[in-house]
Amino acid sequence: MIETKFNINTNEYLPLRDVVFNTLRDAILTGKLLPGERLMENQLADKLGVSRTPVREALRMLELENLVELVPRKGAQVLDMSEKDIVDILEVRSALEGLATSLACKKMKREDLQKLKAMEADFEQAVSERNVERFVEIDEEFHDAIFESTENVKLIQMFRNLRIQLYRYRMAHAKQDSVMTTIVAHHRSIIRAIENRDSEEGSTVAHSHIKFQTESILRMMHEKQ
Repeated sequence: MIETKFNINTNEYLPLRDVVFNTLRDAILTGKLLPGERLMENQLADKLGVSRTPVREALRMLELENLVELVPRKGAQVLDMSEKDIVDILEVRSALEGLATSLACKKMKREDLQKLKAMEADFEQAVSERNVERFVEIDEEFHDAIFESTENVKLIQMFRNLRIQLYRYRMAHAKQDSVMTTIVAHHRSIIRAIENRDSEEGSTVAHSHIKFQTESILRMMHEKQ
């Protein structure tokens, strides 16, 4: 039931529409609201203690992020991605990661490279504690740093849009045995390529990294069928 899954994340500095949007978005990304689950405006409004208007506006914003599907005469539901959807997204992400890492090998500043290296200890701690949520958070910071170093605004925007769509699957993906340690090894190879200013190697490792992620997510989906 909706009423037991999450509470509104209050923020006095944001419009109510954005507060509802952030609350629902977080519930979807963390799996409190599951793919295919119906989102009834009146129930959500009652649960969150708001009118239906900010709920309706928030649902439209979530539709733009491909997290919610608005079905005529049926209302909204959490978007359930097919295997093909995931493959399509990861194919594009692989291309973006390859390009970004190649550019990072040429453009990343030394202080930013040091920040990437410093993340290794954070990764190791998250792995030892089996803290999947923290691990994914650091992983996002790692890839953010690479894309930011490209100084290509359009590339960064495309990456962030794709990342949002796959967040909930990446959380489940990271929980699989040995996945976190494999990801850490990939990151070390990416750091080494950037340190050596080897754009070809950086692109190759980035493609391999996303290929591994694709195979792991698809295997996970098949096991649940």
